[in-house]
Amino acid sequence: FLFQYSILFKQEHVDGWSVAFSPDSKHIATGSHHGKVNIFGVESGKKEYSLDTRGKFILSIAYSPDGKYLASGAIDGIINIFDIATGKLLHTLEGHAMPIRSLTFSPDSQLLVTASDDGYIKIYDVQHANLAGTLSGHGSWVLNVAFSPDDTHFVSSSSDKSVKVWDASSRTCINTFFDHQDQVWSVKYNSNGSKIVSAGDDRAIHIYDCPS
Repeated sequence: FLFQYSILFKQEHVDGWSVAFSPDSKHIATGSHHGKVNIFGVESGKKEYSLDTRGKFILSIAYSPDGKYLASGAIDGIINIFDIATGKLLHTLEGHAMPIRSLTFSPDSQLLVTASDDGYIKIYDVQHANLAGTLSGHGSWVLNVAFSPDDTHFVSSSSDKSVKVWDASSRTCINTFFDHQDQVWSVKYNSNGSKIVSAGDDRAIHIYDCPS
């Protein structure tokens, strides 16, 4: 089935830099070079509709776990949050000054955490679009962010070669790992939140036990 779907989507000439499954696995969202978020049906392989982000290169996209929202991060530092049911733009967030490399919703879909080349991590209240926190600590671009499954922590990685674990309530860094020798592009939790995995340009993958 995977091979069949790859042919179907290729025939659509997908302009996609980033990709995400909807929580119900019925749709795939792709962020394009031309500022569109395109929504495809998984079964049909056909584009069903597009969300307009005003023409800026989309570097990152994420669905909220409850399936209500989709967020996109652009090369100009702008974040858009859409209502999935209506396709309408709900919020435009302009807190970052440089490209948005990654964004992630909290498991309860109440918060959006964003990572940018400006070196900052920002936390937004999704419903009201309020800035709930700005975190610093990385010495360069923040390349990836991911929430723990239990909603208590999130993790970030950076071109400063570090991986940081943050307490979601206090908004403080509780641990930093310096095992990579080059920029760290990806970081994720396992399904029960007991471990973190990271991958970097040093061609290394590191697995960490989560600090308590």
